[in-house]
Amino acid sequence: MRWERQRVVPPKENASAQELPLDLPGDVRGSSEQRPRAGLRLPEPVPIEAGTDDAYAIEIHAKSIINRVPGESQVPFRWTVNPFRGCGHACVYCFARRTHTYLDLDAGHDFDSKIVVKVNAGALLRKELASPRWAGEPIAMGTNTDPYQRAEGRYRLMPEIISALRDRANPFSILTKGTLILRDADLIVQAAGVAPVSVAVSIGSVDERLWRAVEPGAPSPRRRLDVVRRFADAGIGCTVLMAPILPGLSDGPEQIDATVRELVAAGAERIVPLLLHLRPGAREWFRDWLQREHPELVPLYSRLYRNGSYLPKSYQRGVLALVEEAKRRHGVRPPRSPQFRDVTGAAESAAEVEEVRQLSLL
Repeated sequence: MRWERQRVVPPKENASAQELPLDLPGDVRGSSEQRPRAGLRLPEPVPIEAGTDDAYAIEIHAKSIINRVPGESQVPFRWTVNPFRGCGHACVYCFARRTHTYLDLDAGHDFDSKIVVKVNAGALLRKELASPRWAGEPIAMGTNTDPYQRAEGRYRLMPEIISALRDRANPFSILTKGTLILRDADLIVQAAGVAPVSVAVSIGSVDERLWRAVEPGAPSPRRRLDVVRRFADAGIGCTVLMAPILPGLSDGPEQIDATVRELVAAGAERIVPLLLHLRPGAREWFRDWLQREHPELVPLYSRLYRNGSYLPKSYQRGVLALVEEAKRRHGVRPPRSPQFRDVTGAAESAAEVEEVRQLSLL
């Protein structure tokens, strides 16, 4: 693989490392028993706490860090930074799962447990921001995998990334489920003093049992609500992506009302609901989980997603109407900073992108 040459420790210098087998059959769409490996060599163990017991990091030196979004992607941002590939949050529905197959890893367990870490992300970003060719456009982070997943606690890439953006007064947005963002709150406030900055937190439901089932490596919704409060108190309005809303699991009127009530109480500046979409990679992994945990819902999902990755418009309208009613009931006000739509829109639209090809690049 081309990215194997970007390893921090070249295979020849790491004679004790195990070689993964070359002859495993595999469907790239997420089977936990059939995984293509392409001869990927296991690194020396760098264990990381995550949603799976055997998670480890694969350290590389990236060749570039600012990724350009193809024009046909129809998103309100042109540039992204992703310091990690794969995600220890292990969300069963994650739309980015398919991107791991571009590394000849699978979209299921490998995505959750084999985390590619771009250890030179901060220094490389500072270099690219200083280039005379860089025009200072907004950069979106968290559009593929979470920059504040648990591996960030070990590697501390984001402080240097945010410092580089602050020093160049470069606008940026962050979308996360990770409470580790609070570690960098002061840096983010400093950056917001010199450029437009937005923060968005993903909280699809406040149901603790559902969280443990579908987001086993992510912080609890209650802890994420604390992130919203802290940024509201710091004067940086925090958008909440109420995402994803799961058919049959978190789309009932009482469930939606409870979630909106908690988000408003935490000080969410905006609440943006997004319903579950299931693209190839995520679809197969989620289906396997659903068959194990909620077989009674399999017919419902088969019917709702029979025409593709997205729910029928009529179903979406019904659920979104419930959210809007709850927002009005709990006194949600219009956003106070619409002039920065180009930055905050990055967080709102990331989960709706049909296929953003640059997110698959190192």
